[in-house]
Amino acid sequence: MSEEILKENMNEERLRHMIEASEAAELSEYIKENNPIDVAQAAEYLDDEELWKMCSILSSEDIASVLEQADDDLRVRFTYALSNNELLEIFSSMAQDDIADIIGDLTIGRRKTIVNLMKDNDRTEITNLLEYPADTAGGIMTTAYIAIREDLKVIEGLEKIREIGPKIEVIETIFVVNARGQLIGTADLRDILSSDKNIMMADITKENFISVGPEMDQEEVAKLVSKYDLKAIPVVNQRMAILGIVTVDDIIDVIVEEYNEDILEMGGVSKEESLDTTLLQSIKLRLPWLLINLITAFMASFTVKVFEGTIAQVVALSSIMTIISGMGGNAGSQTQSILVRQIATDKVDFKRDWKSFVKEIFLGVINGTVNGLITAIIVMILYRNVFLGVIT
Repeated sequence: MSEEILKENMNEERLRHMIEASEAAELSEYIKENNPIDVAQAAEYLDDEELWKMCSILSSEDIASVLEQADDDLRVRFTYALSNNELLEIFSSMAQDDIADIIGDLTIGRRKTIVNLMKDNDRTEITNLLEYPADTAGGIMTTAYIAIREDLKVIEGLEKIREIGPKIEVIETIFVVNARGQLIGTADLRDILSSDKNIMMADITKENFISVGPEMDQEEVAKLVSKYDLKAIPVVNQRMAILGIVTVDDIIDVIVEEYNEDILEMGGVSKEESLDTTLLQSIKLRLPWLLINLITAFMASFTVKVFEGTIAQVVALSSIMTIISGMGGNAGSQTQSILVRQIATDKVDFKRDWKSFVKEIFLGVINGTVNGLITAIIVMILYRNVFLGVIT
């Protein structure tokens, strides 16, 4: 058993013990001492009754810290254990984008009820976030950021940073706007701290910046953040007003999500499926892919049928067929792996990379020839039949 798995088991056992003993103070201290991610992972193994009891003895701040690191399934289970008023109290300690994610997973009726119970400012921000699909820049952005006008002095900008900085997730990148609220550039906190306090923010603003629209796919946003090594990327509307920002920790979540999705799709499995998916749902998600594979398998069998007379006369060919089909599958998997990796890293241009297509054809011919010669020699030695080795 690996150290990581052993640690998870210890966290789960300790968490369950404190919940059963109703040790509220110890449980709160445990959450503060440990990384909330580890606590969230341990909480995944709790049953609904244990989760409800955990919520009943913890403060809203402690629950919020765990909720922010929990996966979607655990968040939904938490909402079942909490009343609407309890959720609202917990939301006061959470980032707006995390709140929007949780509310988006609620039933329509409960979603409307909770949104209506919010303060006007919070309601407006959450409603705006919920307007965008979950897999877009608008769906993963947060509205908590620092924007400073270009006509302010650095010392005035610092005062604003001190005022709202503790509530902001990313303060290393400051966004600079003009009098109309349009984004004109960014400023590093390091530059602000090391500059003369009486110069204008416009003097230290970097006007060469990257921004995205709210409808951009989250995968494309992740590629931009990775390419330009950004800590945060602003989401703007058509008039260049900032709607929010996408932070690097959200990008990491996107990368993991897209990676898992690609792996599942390569295996012919839907991203919506998990070990907890019901039998009927799993059948609906998997059967279409299996039927497609069945059709292609029949197509391959028809090819074999053309040579069944020859195979019947030379029985040894039937045992060699498995080698040929297996090697063909391996060669295809190699090409598929390279191509999928190139597509995933956005390095494929089908109009420009026709040479790569031709190269793969020649590569297949050469590798096939080499393996064919080796197979022919082995077959001739095993069966003492030169003709059988040649046709192989």
